[in-house]
Amino acid sequence: MILTVAVCFFLLMLLGMPIGYVLGIAGVVGLYGIGGDYMMVMGAKRFFEGLDLFTFMAMPFFILAGEIMNRSGITVRLIQFAEALVGYFRGGLAQSNMLASVMFAGMTGAAVSDAAAFGNTLVPAMVKKGYSRPFACAVTAAGSIIGPTIPPSNLMVIYGSLMGVSISGLFAAGIIPGILIAVTCMALIAAFGRRWMLPAGENKPSLLLIFKTFRSSLLAIFMPVFILGSILAGIVTPTEAAAVAVFYALFIGTVIYRCIGLNDILEMLVRTAKITGVVFLIIASASIVGWWMTFNQIPQMIADGFLGFSQDPAVITLMILLLLIGIGMFMDINAVLIILAPVLVPLTNAIGMDPIHAGIMIILALNISLMTPPVGACLFVLSSVTGEKVEKITYSLWPFLLIQFAVLVLIAFWSDLTLFIPRHFGF
Repeated sequence: MILTVAVCFFLLMLLGMPIGYVLGIAGVVGLYGIGGDYMMVMGAKRFFEGLDLFTFMAMPFFILAGEIMNRSGITVRLIQFAEALVGYFRGGLAQSNMLASVMFAGMTGAAVSDAAAFGNTLVPAMVKKGYSRPFACAVTAAGSIIGPTIPPSNLMVIYGSLMGVSISGLFAAGIIPGILIAVTCMALIAAFGRRWMLPAGENKPSLLLIFKTFRSSLLAIFMPVFILGSILAGIVTPTEAAAVAVFYALFIGTVIYRCIGLNDILEMLVRTAKITGVVFLIIASASIVGWWMTFNQIPQMIADGFLGFSQDPAVITLMILLLLIGIGMFMDINAVLIILAPVLVPLTNAIGMDPIHAGIMIILALNISLMTPPVGACLFVLSSVTGEKVEKITYSLWPFLLIQFAVLVLIAFWSDLTLFIPRHFGF
């Protein structure tokens, strides 16, 4: 029966069916194989219970807050501030792209949103300044995965909810890895700027310009600091912080900047509902597959297979990373996380890895797979927005992929780097 479910799953994937439907159908086929019509009740039960977690409410709120902040013109203000800070270097606009990704990450928590926002704004600006379009798209793709690494992160909400791990602790643990990705990518741009013939910076450093752009973007910069600070201080839960973020973003857009009307709000609500609906369908359907896998003791079989291959924690960790990136190249990362987290976390526990450390490692590996062909979501978003071919973007992207994989390995094998901030706050 396991073979039947696997064939059904991959056949539907090859036919191009959306992953939410693929998971649901494969799960129902598996349940029918266990107990016929009687087990169909379990499918409906798991579909609804898979979403019956209070912490999942944070996701639509964070998505809506990001939509509002983006519509308010915050993206442009953040780019201007980033350019004032580093725009005078060679490849300055590429450096600004990375730095803006760090600041924008504290508002959306989704790589695809960041890729779409900067694909519409920064990529055309970079092309106009003399950068090749594939390189501009590659830099944007590399920076986009900072979004779901630095809190708030939808993947962290899903992982924490499913595995019973502190979401606040995961948020704290994601700060250093996210900043490390940005710093290493910026260092790469600086080191190879001349070799890649990147345009030299046009303006000299200006404290006045930095002050002006900082003042115009202060409200946007304050938002992630306020959200994360209130969570780490224990004032609000992540779900409550997400609701506060929506109110904060709405207040800025309607009262301070006065650039959002009722029609805009309605459009953003509809878009948020669509995005949330897709994610929640995947979660609900994946919970059916997850229950079927647990019933058939597939997680234990996979764990035994890993441990049977090697008892060395380093080898097992590397195998987990390769498995996540490999599967993430072909599947939606939300589905991969929901299906594989219950399989891999007991394995990471067996080799003595902290659950928060394991969560950040898993999430970062899946984030990197967003940039890898053939099904890298960020690649296709940028290709759609800019009109550039995926193959050309991928060719320009490989140096960033290599250095981000090096960061992933560093995070995986140096737990203190990830756990420094969570331990400081008592997680």
